[in-house]
Amino acid sequence: NCMDPGWLISHKYTPSGPDNLQVAIETRLDKAGKLQPVLQANWTLKDDGSIHFLNATQLHVLRMSTNEQLCIRYSFQTRLTMRSPSEEKWLFSSDVLVLNPGEEYDVSVYNIPRPEQGHSNFDVNRQIQVPGCDHTNMKKTQLCIERGSLWKPNISLVHEPVNSSLAVIFSPSTMCKKYTVLMRCGSKADTRLVHTENQETVNVKFSLHEWPRFCCQFDAEIIPYFPQCDNDCPRLRKTNNICKEKPPQTDLLPPGYLFVPIAVVSICIIVAAVMCVICRKRGKHYVAPPSKDGETPQTPLKPQPKVLVIYSQDHHLYREVVLKLCAFLQAKCGTRVLVDLLDTSSVSMVGRLRWLEWQRQQLNNPSDKILVLCSPGVQAKWRSMCGQGQVKLKEDVLCPTDDILIPFLNLFLPDMHQAGMLGKYMVAYFGDISSERDVPSVFDIGIKYNLMKHFEELYFRILDIEKYQPGQVSHIEGIGVDEYSSCASGKALRDAIETFQAYQIENPDWFEKECVLSEEEVISEANQLIEPLQTLPVFEYIPPIRDGLPVYIHNVDINESCSTVHVLTPELNPGQHLSSVAVIEPAMNSDCRHLYAPSQVEVLTEVPLYHHSTGPESAYVAEPVFRSQSSVQQNWVSLSENIPLPELSLVQPVEMEEEEEDFDPGAKRSSSGSDQGYSSKGSSQHETPLEEDPVKALARLQEELF
Repeated sequence: NCMDPGWLISHKYTPSGPDNLQVAIETRLDKAGKLQPVLQANWTLKDDGSIHFLNATQLHVLRMSTNEQLCIRYSFQTRLTMRSPSEEKWLFSSDVLVLNPGEEYDVSVYNIPRPEQGHSNFDVNRQIQVPGCDHTNMKKTQLCIERGSLWKPNISLVHEPVNSSLAVIFSPSTMCKKYTVLMRCGSKADTRLVHTENQETVNVKFSLHEWPRFCCQFDAEIIPYFPQCDNDCPRLRKTNNICKEKPPQTDLLPPGYLFVPIAVVSICIIVAAVMCVICRKRGKHYVAPPSKDGETPQTPLKPQPKVLVIYSQDHHLYREVVLKLCAFLQAKCGTRVLVDLLDTSSVSMVGRLRWLEWQRQQLNNPSDKILVLCSPGVQAKWRSMCGQGQVKLKEDVLCPTDDILIPFLNLFLPDMHQAGMLGKYMVAYFGDISSERDVPSVFDIGIKYNLMKHFEELYFRILDIEKYQPGQVSHIEGIGVDEYSSCASGKALRDAIETFQAYQIENPDWFEKECVLSEEEVISEANQLIEPLQTLPVFEYIPPIRDGLPVYIHNVDINESCSTVHVLTPELNPGQHLSSVAVIEPAMNSDCRHLYAPSQVEVLTEVPLYHHSTGPESAYVAEPVFRSQSSVQQNWVSLSENIPLPELSLVQPVEMEEEEEDFDPGAKRSSSGSDQGYSSKGSSQHETPLEEDPVKALARLQEELF
């Protein structure tokens, strides 16, 4: 296991880790001239002061299937300088480790002495998959030749009707002396064990009496036992149909009386076949014959199956593939899909474990299933649970619901291996963007479905229907590998798979880029992307609000020489919402001229004046009459005049008309700051002298002289 007793020795100073590890698979000739698949590994040393404490550097290779470990150590007798004599970083390479075709390896390098326990870990590792013997570059390697990669058996099946037998003839390999020949027709199979010694051809016969007489198609399978693969060598098959069609006998027609029963039987068979096809369609129900009361009872529909989808958020493009698959299951297949991506609010409120426990309680129907979509992230997280280092993906940090796979494994793993529960769990992977090696070993007990190649078999599993039954093979149109993209949801799924596949081709190390060391690293990168974004400023406008209605005040200029008082009292119009109040007090002059300051309201007043004296103590009462058509503001103005009572001795009515004058720029006016836009005009209007009756004028003169 590549352990070193020197690791138990404590060191005060340890060197930094290696850098820039690159691995590849190449074929080389060994000393015997045989072609071998070898690991080509290159790495460098960091050019810092810690190289002073470097004693050795080591290459470690782990075979994933068997945990076999291989190590190569480069030890230094003297201290290395920070750089090589060519002023470049020290470069190390290895091409001597022979690898097995078709195996997956974990390659890592580290410097010695290794860091102390609890210190920073600096292992640099890579995973690599060795191509199988069916690959063009691997067929001629010695390991693949010893597994039969160049063997051409030339299998042929010969039917001998005389003795009712079937012979299997093939050419053996010079490197294999033992074979098993398997003959199968339907569910019946028979085997023969064959040993060869320098034979050019081998003939193995099977008696056809071992199979039913209706067997026509026979499958012959040869299992070789090469030294490098033994019981796990590739098998070769050959199929032959021994039934021959008899020529039609046109001269022997049935008698005329047989046409009627034959036609009736044929029609009945056709009707029965059509009814079977209709009844087998998904979502259809059988209608029973009418009952005695005239009603047509119907059998209840089969409950809609529910599928809980578990996955790993390897990449945002892979998450789109999962979502499109869920949409395809719901839209095309009529399956109710339970996935955290479509229920993020519930997952955020109750948490992942409670959400999963709730879903497990919902999956109480025997037809409900749990689908695990395997990917590189699923395999990496399973290894992390087994103690092979921590794994944290970028999408798990950015997603609000976090990872759902590890809580699922912790909660459902004990239930998965119980008796009778294996049929509830299904394991699948997308063959175009993943592979079967991404399936963790915990799922090896079940069937692995390659999507979308085996999607039809997966859907039959969801429906609990056997695709292959005695005498028939069921098929569902529209969900096969060449048909599923004909609908809108299937086309979206295919586009999502092709998009992610193209991204993988452009970025072969995409999964390593998605793995992060800490959440702070992802959050800092996200903040760097958010900070440059410039958002438009938000302005808040708060209008000033005054308590109560706007008030207009115009001060009064008082002239001591005149005792007449004019008061304008504004009145509010309760029927209008946009009304305002204006208090206007007119100015007085020595000639007792009336000064009005009306508002924008158009006012036409007919003022009756009552005159009692010609002296300066005269008083006038003006009662304006407002027009019925007012402006929008509907301002009401009441004009009253206080008159000293003792001076009213004789009153004679005089009519006076008062009209609105044009605006005078020099006149005094006031405007409010209200948003209603009211304004007031001030105007001065003299009374027009009236011609009196000579008789009345004489009477008045006499009264004054008296």
